[in-house]
Amino acid sequence: MSMKETRRLRRAGRVRRHIREIAIERLTVHRTPRHIYAQVVDASGARVLAAASTLEAEVRTSIKNGGNVEAAKLIGKRIADKAKAAGVTRVAFDRAGYQYHGRIKALADAARENGLQF
Repeated sequence: MSMKETRRLRRAGRVRRHIREIAIERLTVHRTPRHIYAQVVDASGARVLAAASTLEAEVRTSIKNGGNVEAAKLIGKRIADKAKAAGVTRVAFDRAGYQYHGRIKALADAARENGLQF
């Protein structure tokens, strides 16, 4: 594991401990160069309430590349819609140690615009 990844995971761990203390559902994000994934996890961390990614069939047909800001906006909208359908409106944003910039910011902004509060 590289030093950069180790630092990212340490940041992620601190944030997750804090979210566990406040006991609220969390919107967690994972990104790779080709795809972006988002999940809404319940307060205990045991169940996934909603999930969206650029690997879904409906998403793959509507976007050309899963690793860009446009794809992140689409996933943000989809995760917000799925979370609302599951009865979740308030979440804590877990960016998994990634910098709040680019695709992560686009996903968060799209989720906020479509009704998730965090």
